Amino acid sequence: MHKTKHVIRRITEGSIAEELGMEPGDELLEIGGLTIEDIFDYQYLMQDEYIEVLIRKADGEEWLLEIDKEYDEDLGIEFENGLMDDYRSCHNKCIFCFIDQMPEGMRETLYFKDDDSRLSFLQGNYVTLTNMSDEDVERIIRYHLSPINISFQTTNPELRCMMLNNRFAGQALLQVRKLYEAGITMNGQIVLCKGVNDGAELERSIADLTAYLPHLESVSVVPVGLSKYRDGLYPLEPFTKEDAQEVLRCIHRWQDKIYPQYGLHFVHASDEWYVLAEEPLPEAERYDGYLQLENGVGMLRLLLTEFAEAMKMLEEQEQEQEQEQEQEQEQEQEQEQEQEQEQARVCYQGCASELSVVTGQLAYPFLQDMVRQLEERFPALQIHVYAITNEFFGERITVSGLLTGQDIIRQLQGRELGERILLPQNVLRSGEDYFLDDVTVGDVEKALQVKVDIVKSSGHDFVHAVLGC
Repeated sequence: MHKTKHVIRRITEGSIAEELGMEPGDELLEIGGLTIEDIFDYQYLMQDEYIEVLIRKADGEEWLLEIDKEYDEDLGIEFENGLMDDYRSCHNKCIFCFIDQMPEGMRETLYFKDDDSRLSFLQGNYVTLTNMSDEDVERIIRYHLSPINISFQTTNPELRCMMLNNRFAGQALLQVRKLYEAGITMNGQIVLCKGVNDGAELERSIADLTAYLPHLESVSVVPVGLSKYRDGLYPLEPFTKEDAQEVLRCIHRWQDKIYPQYGLHFVHASDEWYVLAEEPLPEAERYDGYLQLENGVGMLRLLLTEFAEAMKMLEEQEQEQEQEQEQEQEQEQEQEQEQEQEQARVCYQGCASELSVVTGQLAYPFLQDMVRQLEERFPALQIHVYAITNEFFGERITVSGLLTGQDIIRQLQGRELGERILLPQNVLRSGEDYFLDDVTVGDVEKALQVKVDIVKSSGHDFVHAVLGC
């Protein structure tokens, strides 16, 4: 059976590993006489105060190191493979899979379908449970790995088999009971497909999943994403405004039923439903602490809330400045007073007078309103807001996280852009400076001849980025 080698990539300066002479290129073989399968075995065994570590040096020599350390103290090792094992790919053929809807010619990593419960814990990925053995479930329970994020889609076993194109998909739901009985915290999602798992099936799924409260903390309902590359795939239709309104009625009914007993709203609609239904976003309290932001649940509400907080902070700062100026008026000359007042008045608007904010179609009306408030507050600012139509994947894809560099360049050429362009951070691959189509930030700057600033999703960061401070 193939086993991944646990090769050390980096040693932290001043760490235990460095003191013991461990080096990049060394291979970890055992801890306490036990072979290591992955990062969870490693972290679990690292908790002991005395450990014996067997490593193999680059020349083949093996060292057995006896280590006394503090409880839970790490050795200061980074491995070439962060998971310390091969990533497990998905073997389902889901009727809604977005990766199957991508064009050819993109970088290879974008076509990898992960279905690894360990990535659920480490990175928040959602898993179908179809790729988990009984041993995998027992390891989650033994190490108490949580939260685990689960893609349910439906609790109807037969329907789940059909949607995932996996005859074991219904049986895999039995694993949820084991996790629940072990007290493992879970979050769930339902990718809703029109005419498939909506309507009565959605009602059934929500009702069934309430049996796992409170360990199942939340369930998000998100509409299936439909790109223009669906030739030969299962025929799925987009949801209408009326469909979205019915989905929201169903979710709100269940929220009102569940909250009095558990203090949780439990089931949540992603932001797309409210925009499509042309209904106002829920208040912040209904999101239960924003448990599923990465799934698009409450991102817009949180953005608006943080924006309002940032604007209030600016107002309070201005009031403090005015009070200080009033106190100084008794001691300073009239000319000096006017100069200081002018400096205080422009301190948040002196860095840039004209700029552009770029986003997807989904967030466009919300950012428009935020920009209007900023311009009213700071008249010297001129801000253009541009909604990019997703021509690469198709106009039905409205989130900013799937925008491509080529669409941004094509649709902004010839527009009034000002001195800077603000782009949301989620348009880029995490930790990198390129878009899904491998266009880089530098490519955009060169093509449009304007500086690009990448802004975090926080409303506070947005305000400070606009004001240039």
